[in-house]
Amino acid sequence: MDIRYSVNQRDVKRYTTQELREEFLIEKVFIEDDVTAVYSHVDRVVTLAAMPKTKKLNIEKNIDCWKNFGVHTFLERRELGIINIGGEGTVYITDADGKDAQYTLGTLCALYLPMGTKKVEFTSAKSDAPAKFYMSSAPAHKACPIKLITQESANKVALGSSETSNKRIIYQFIHPAVLETCQLSMGCTALDTGSVWNTMPVHTHERRMEVYFYFNIPEDNVVFHYMGEGQETRHIVMQNEQAIISPSWSIHSGCGTSNYTFIWAMAGENRVFDDMDGIKTTDLR
Repeated sequence: MDIRYSVNQRDVKRYTTQELREEFLIEKVFIEDDVTAVYSHVDRVVTLAAMPKTKKLNIEKNIDCWKNFGVHTFLERRELGIINIGGEGTVYITDADGKDAQYTLGTLCALYLPMGTKKVEFTSAKSDAPAKFYMSSAPAHKACPIKLITQESANKVALGSSETSNKRIIYQFIHPAVLETCQLSMGCTALDTGSVWNTMPVHTHERRMEVYFYFNIPEDNVVFHYMGEGQETRHIVMQNEQAIISPSWSIHSGCGTSNYTFIWAMAGENRVFDDMDGIKTTDLR
């Protein structure tokens, strides 16, 4: 498991491009028949991904639960959100009461698993079209109900316009409008054809951090992800299926050379969607 420590905005002003990438970019998210995990000390969020092709994968495959978290199982004191961006797959769990269950996730289906879940494993229905389970985990203080959320049952919010190149639909999967969690929120934003900007005008939110995962970026295209303080912006060029950590003090916005889709995951004090501190576009530097 890759461990990233917190950094402050004063130091980031002096970072080179390579230092920015090493600190915030999760360059390799999916690996065939493997589980990746990045533990950020920004709100102690763990970003994970499982891509089972020919094997059943356990979420703890590359995690030392006792060494890294001081617990016996990964979700002993954590909650987990899962969104599948690949082919159909199945999540097998053993819940807090020791009962086994399984959940089939199609493309852009989500699953919320609460604190206390004892075991989590993954398979794909077809090895030539493997599932790609993208996940986020945050510390939890109580067990909330398990819930499977399809794209149809997600809360949908339409924002932006073609005139400002940011027409998009936000699918709120793991969100107060859909289910109860301790602090984790996750969703997916799909940009319309011809739209390239996300989260503009920009904002920060002092009470929570965020991780963006960009996918469905067409071949030979990229997304320029903007970060930093509003008066000290930086950018990181991102390829398809890469993620980036955004501390609470940083803006988080992207502009692609084509339209694309991204998953956002948030953790912190407040889960209300409009809990943010806006910055006028003309005030950016």
